Amino acid sequence: MKKSTRGDVAPFIVMDVMEAARLEEARGRDIIHMEVGQPGSGAPQKAIEALRAAMEAGPLGYTVALGLPALRARIARLYHQWYGLEIAPERVVVTAGSSAGFLLAFISLFEQGDRVAIGDPGYPSYRNILKSLSLEPVRIETTLQSRYQPVPDDIAEVDGLLVASPANPTGTMLGKPELRALIERCGDTGTAFISDEIYHGVGPGKPVSALEISDEVYIINSFSKYFSMTGWRVGWMVVPESHVRRIERLSQNLFICASHASQVAALAAMDCEGELQGHAQTYAKNREVLINGLPKAGFGRFAPPDGAFYIYADVSELTNDSRILAAEILRDAGVAVTPGLDFDPGRGHKTLRFSYAGATADMVEGVARLQRWFERRKA
Repeated sequence: MKKSTRGDVAPFIVMDVMEAARLEEARGRDIIHMEVGQPGSGAPQKAIEALRAAMEAGPLGYTVALGLPALRARIARLYHQWYGLEIAPERVVVTAGSSAGFLLAFISLFEQGDRVAIGDPGYPSYRNILKSLSLEPVRIETTLQSRYQPVPDDIAEVDGLLVASPANPTGTMLGKPELRALIERCGDTGTAFISDEIYHGVGPGKPVSALEISDEVYIINSFSKYFSMTGWRVGWMVVPESHVRRIERLSQNLFICASHASQVAALAAMDCEGELQGHAQTYAKNREVLINGLPKAGFGRFAPPDGAFYIYADVSELTNDSRILAAEILRDAGVAVTPGLDFDPGRGHKTLRFSYAGATADMVEGVARLQRWFERRKA
């Protein structure tokens, strides 16, 4: 049977690491998970209770394509709470996770063959989704000097720019002047601007939303990270008013709607601030555990993250093949970590990503195992 070249995308290596870790656990080993960006906590308790009540009240079916009106209104209120912005609920679109948001954004904004700039290191699904849609990802080789974020001079002869702040895998953020400079350059060149803001609320730094600078941007966010709802697959977009109807038509045809059950839970989760802030405090503790402990395990070359829950370390002094090193660490230390090749095909063979989204006790144990592994390796 004939195959489309659009399907020839690279594997998501972290998923391969997860499977290797699962196989080790199936053999009876205890594995510390630092490979995946998934909160160790589950959905807030009130979210689960709200869903239980909704299911007992009657069947859950399709919602309108743009999402439950109450959820859209509550998301709009979040922008006032977090950024002091007044956003019309009509501009909010509820999506089947942020992944659906990227699909909708890319299809809405770009023609086949258009060039979309993304920073390396960066989330690998950006380039793979672009390729699957016959769009050309233009990889920007960012530097430590720019905090691994694009700068205006990087924007040349492209149709779109996608930025993430805080970023995966580095946890670095764009300040307001830097974000403004990028958005203004995109405005001058007619370049569409997409802001991935799914790690807002996670980390010590206060992130800036692109909506604080312009309404002529696409915002993508999710309930996966701050709200601890990864498996529920529910997210949202904020788009210019003139783009709402086109996104609605695409949503109707591609997804019908986001999961009704997940939307019910998401609405309740937004009023669980105490529980969610408790998770944020856990991430803060975990961050300190890794920042203080990783250098003693041979992983001292990294930029302390401003947000998200990752540390992205240069391991060039230990290896020239991060995939082999990650496999060695899993085998010999019982700790799962992610090779940088996922995030930077050009330079990722010399980097590893450590996630500290799990329980603090696991992070303490994981760092101790890494330190023991490093001492044995040196001997």
